[in-house]
Amino acid sequence: MRRWWQAALAGFGMLVATSASAQLFDMSRLDGDPVPAQVVSGGHQSEFARVEGQAIHETSSRPRWWRLTARQSVSPAESPNLVLRFPYLNHVEVWRPGEVLPVRRGLVGSDADPDFSTRALVIPLPQGLATGESIYLRVQALTPSPMAVDVEPLTVVHRQDLRHVALRTFVLGTLVVLALLAVGFWVGIGERSYAYLFLTLASQALYLACVGGEVRALPWLADLVGADPRVGRMFGLLGVLASNSFVALYLNLPERHPRFMRVLHGCNAVLLVLLLANLGSAAGWLGWLANAVFLVSAVTTFVASIAGAWSRQREAYFMVLSWAPMIALVMLRMGELLGGWRNPEWMEYAFPIGLAMGGLVLTIGLTDHMHQMRRDRDHASRLATYDVLTGALTRSAINERLEALADAAHRGRRPLSVVFFDIDFFKRINDAHGHRVGDQTLRIVALRTRNRLRTYDLFGRYGGDEVLVVLPDTQLREALCVAENLRAAVNCRPLSIDNRLFSTTLSLGVAELHHGESVEKLLERADAALYASKAAGRDRVTGYTASRLRTTAATPVANTANAHDTSTVM
Repeated sequence: MRRWWQAALAGFGMLVATSASAQLFDMSRLDGDPVPAQVVSGGHQSEFARVEGQAIHETSSRPRWWRLTARQSVSPAESPNLVLRFPYLNHVEVWRPGEVLPVRRGLVGSDADPDFSTRALVIPLPQGLATGESIYLRVQALTPSPMAVDVEPLTVVHRQDLRHVALRTFVLGTLVVLALLAVGFWVGIGERSYAYLFLTLASQALYLACVGGEVRALPWLADLVGADPRVGRMFGLLGVLASNSFVALYLNLPERHPRFMRVLHGCNAVLLVLLLANLGSAAGWLGWLANAVFLVSAVTTFVASIAGAWSRQREAYFMVLSWAPMIALVMLRMGELLGGWRNPEWMEYAFPIGLAMGGLVLTIGLTDHMHQMRRDRDHASRLATYDVLTGALTRSAINERLEALADAAHRGRRPLSVVFFDIDFFKRINDAHGHRVGDQTLRIVALRTRNRLRTYDLFGRYGGDEVLVVLPDTQLREALCVAENLRAAVNCRPLSIDNRLFSTTLSLGVAELHHGESVEKLLERADAALYASKAAGRDRVTGYTASRLRTTAATPVANTANAHDTSTVM
């Protein structure tokens, strides 16, 4: 086990070591901004203070001077270049040996060099460097990120540029595609969570493009970003605001974790204040405070996700998976910005890749959440539509469909009939044998009778043991035959429940829809026919005729079919 730990630590050390630059320069810094000619001519040599490491790290937006003194000679044979890696929005003026005019470089704006990627500021050194020669840099830092200093041959610069472009294209392309998917789902299904996810992803993509320099593809925006860091900061603030709102809605924090919700509300309030302040000021402290609020929001989100996962909240698992690597990256990033340590170069790619992967996981999680909501809605709809015990339509569902069929029958002048039936002496079965046997009786009767109907006939449990059957395109005479068939399906043989036999019969009432008649009136006549069957001795079918309906009150008239099969027409 110890060997595994040693191997892991050695591997990490090699990873960090490969990302660090060799000690090519002795670096020193001048705290101030004197006249360039005096600095370059050596008038302030004694004022430069030595700085450890191979990175330029400025936390103030005021211009500062840096001196890079070569510790060993650099041959001009391989077209060497001074490379300032990951400068973000910083601008640099470089005085090379023997030159009196500076080379100005920045990722965006008029100082941008389109011959190279946004990975670094590249300044050619056509004459190379002799040991002890110095390069002077006047740095205006609009972002507090360290810029690693190195010398690379032109072939290495191009190779690293290709890798950088591939990685940044992957990150920004992923965020843009996910944002488009989110806005498409938002427009398509109207779910507010997708709107917040779209704002989060779009703001993150614009923020990365602003600080990383890719925004120079849009000249009108590049000129604005290059001169003012407030644009990128605004997108960053909007991204955190949208992310907090998405998290609150996605994890349902107001109901599940109100304490975390209050923290995010506080963060959002501070972010809104910072947004307003950002419109009027480009002060560096706004960026520091924004980063601090982002860190608090990230930690709150992660802790809330852990709490949700602990309580088996499905959405929280996706949030934990999304934020776990981001928390580590944010901590490392903040530590570097505060000057606590220098992160390896791959961290500059890990953070945006983490944002892209986090967005992908959240998109998958939100889609899963929508599917779960749809499954729950379908389940609730099925419970509202179908009776759990018998599988028949519920009363509300069959009434709704009967209304639609009756309207269609009136418009098309087509016949429509209904059958009401219930189980004879059902209460006696429940009282004598218990409700479990009663439920089994209902289930078997429903199965036997439903199997005798056509595929387009409707079968619904109206209440208790009472069942309504709707027969489209069926006249009363045909409906009476169907009702007789239903009755015969039940009394043809006893029901077998718990190895016991139970003889069961049905009483049925039939009525046909008349032109202009309401559904309520139709059901009243069918119900009256059902009670007429019961009054006549049960185990029989009674129909409500048109002539009787128009002229007199219902009077049952028995027509004996066989010893156990009696039909009555009213």
